[in-house]
Amino acid sequence: MIPPQVPTPKAPGHVPPGLDAGTAPGAATARAVVDLKAVAHNAQVLARAAAIPWMAVVKADAYGHGLLPVSLTCLRAGASWLGVAQLAEALHLRALLDEAAVARPVAGAPASPQAPRVLTWIMPVLRPQEAAGEGSPLRAALAADLDLSVSTSDQLAAVTAAARAQGQMARVHLKADTGMSRAGAVAQDLPELAAGARQAQEAGLIQVVGLWSHLSRADEPGSGSTQEHLRRFRLAEQLLHEAGLRPPLRHLAATGGLLWHPETRLDLVRAGIGLYGLSPAPEVASGTELGLRPAMRLESRLLQVKRIPAGQAVSYGGTWTAPTDRWVGLVPLGYADGVPRAAASCGPVWAGGRRTQVVGKVCMDQFMIDLGPVTGSGAQQEQPVPPAQAGDPVVLWGDPQTLPGVPTADDWAQACETISYEMVTRLGPRVPRAYTDNSDEEHS
Repeated sequence: MIPPQVPTPKAPGHVPPGLDAGTAPGAATARAVVDLKAVAHNAQVLARAAAIPWMAVVKADAYGHGLLPVSLTCLRAGASWLGVAQLAEALHLRALLDEAAVARPVAGAPASPQAPRVLTWIMPVLRPQEAAGEGSPLRAALAADLDLSVSTSDQLAAVTAAARAQGQMARVHLKADTGMSRAGAVAQDLPELAAGARQAQEAGLIQVVGLWSHLSRADEPGSGSTQEHLRRFRLAEQLLHEAGLRPPLRHLAATGGLLWHPETRLDLVRAGIGLYGLSPAPEVASGTELGLRPAMRLESRLLQVKRIPAGQAVSYGGTWTAPTDRWVGLVPLGYADGVPRAAASCGPVWAGGRRTQVVGKVCMDQFMIDLGPVTGSGAQQEQPVPPAQAGDPVVLWGDPQTLPGVPTADDWAQACETISYEMVTRLGPRVPRAYTDNSDEEHS
């Protein structure tokens, strides 16, 4: 049974909620506050759109939001599957679920929120004898009741060797390459893989439970690419049928497919970036337009505020100079924490009660922001009053619905010419995660 509550730190307060004195763990100078109720809300939005069983994709520490808290939240919201990329992640997740008293799936029973299945799709390269050896990660995967993705005959050989040595049948999802040109078997290789899988299944070593693939351009609804992916997926399904395999689960759609390509929903969908309140294609529809709420707020406090004269350069290389006498603030976050150097003189920040931006280059541990010109009567004083003080809150990104004017992860992605996925997943371990429930909306 799923535990009734995820242990969380004390709920944050106001403007911005969460950065009350003494609540950040240890001596950390910043933190990422994750609103689990926003995650639950987003899960329900996506689940309603899908209207079929769904997998919560929690790879990369739940896109930087925290593996176990997000996983448990998604299970409560109705997820029956959890997905992670790397095998090490999957083993760690299953151990955390065991500690949280989340039941393992029962053989032959469908996955459920009370007993979810965990799929992992990146395995170490092992020869069959290595896979069969004591301490093999594939044998550990079988002991943990994980579902495994197989794209090649060599991978299949390793999985079957581990299953034979472990004395346990492996649950396998065969992956077809439908146009991503990443993992998966292309059409000319799939018959051999399917034949080998059929042989291993007849030997009682594996059970082929799924056929799956990835869409490469689901975030471009008008490209026509997804229709070609689906055509190739249908061909792969036919090749499996010809080999005598009829896996009960077919899954192709992630968040983009789930939202914009209903024909790709099939038997299971994989909800990823949308769970975290971010759109896979903000140029098509923003998270707000999709009814999603950003789940993460990255916040810190000003470390120092100073006045600099017009013409004074800021940070390494002197790439930005003050156009007038200026107030600048020092923020104790840098590229070692995941703030991109590409944010130089463009990264948006909420500070001093308004929106401003990074000035100069981002350093390893710090960056500077513009707090505005020294103006008015105070400009003539020897000690003019700055618009903000050391200790005042700074928010890099969050939810504008709870803090008007705050930038979003999408705003940062646009400024840095990247995607929101990278912004939230790149946060380093020096930034602790805190968990709260800031919404007034009830989770039903």
